Amino acid sequence: MSYPKAEMAAGAVPPGPAPVVAQPGAAAPTQWAAAGQAPPGCPKGLEYLASVDQLLVKQKVEAIEAITGFETNNKYEIVNSLGQRVYQAVEDTCCCTRNCCGSTRPFDIKIMDNRNTEVIHLSRGLRCSSCWCPCCLQRVTVEAPPGQVVGYVSQAWSLCKPRFKIENAEGETVLRIKGPCCQWEMCGDIEFDVHTEDETTFVGRVTKQWTGLGKELFTDADNFGISFPVDLDIKMKAVMIGAVFLLDFMFYENNKKKNQNDAKKVMG
Repeated sequence: MSYPKAEMAAGAVPPGPAPVVAQPGAAAPTQWAAAGQAPPGCPKGLEYLASVDQLLVKQKVEAIEAITGFETNNKYEIVNSLGQRVYQAVEDTCCCTRNCCGSTRPFDIKIMDNRNTEVIHLSRGLRCSSCWCPCCLQRVTVEAPPGQVVGYVSQAWSLCKPRFKIENAEGETVLRIKGPCCQWEMCGDIEFDVHTEDETTFVGRVTKQWTGLGKELFTDADNFGISFPVDLDIKMKAVMIGAVFLLDFMFYENNKKKNQNDAKKVMG
């Protein structure tokens, strides 16, 4: 079985090699990526995803949170393979919810373009995170633009390995994500493989990247890489971005305090 592909606009040509935006070795400020040619039916703001097959989601380190442990709204930068910023994202939850509910908290995340216009909205309700409670599994709703649902990221029940479904606006499964039994590895990346709905074809991957000992021990600022077919339906690319945030909150958001305690024990 294949995957839903994006339609190509009349007269459009496949994207060519990316231009050189900075001299090798030069320290240049982060630049915003130029919008690609929007395919037919592309929601406004998603044209940036038209010609990409890889993205990096980088959570920003919050100094107050790293020092005090006080949970602040998460902030992220989404960049392409050239290091150009495609979107920026910010969590929008209240202080009480963040610090009382921790990683299980309901959240709203606004993903904005270079004009600071919200183009993707992610939302998750308060649900049980235990694999022993299959009646109330995790689900993220993806809207693009805000108010228009384009799909869902739904947790599928599994006893040992985490599994998720990428669904379209009608709730039909389009892709499946399968993770490893252990979601943490010292000095290594953690890979969640993406397959077609019938699980016969590998089409991409979500990778929790190792960010270095200091960040891993003392912060919850994580980096995730996403890869998918360049011709994947553009709405499903947006839903794949939503999957990154769900994985981050479910498996890595609350690791900071545990890692800090472990580090103190190691350092004596």
